[in-house]
Amino acid sequence: MSNTKNELPFSTSNYTTMLIGIAVILAGFLIMTFDSTEFGFGFLGLTLGPLVTITGFIIEFWAILRKPRNS
Repeated sequence: MSNTKNELPFSTSNYTTMLIGIAVILAGFLIMTFDSTEFGFGFLGLTLGPLVTITGFIIEFWAILRKPRNS
């Protein structure tokens, strides 16, 4: 028998941060759909929505790369 630990690769704070990142990404896409100009070429579709979406992806990368506090 081997003495390997069956631990999860991330802590609960990592998973919580990942869920927040997913929510921010979805909010960015939702903001882009609220643009009422033709083909979504207004402020919401070209500026605010993509910035919120990129912020969500940055949160995701940070949640994956961050080490748990107890290790």
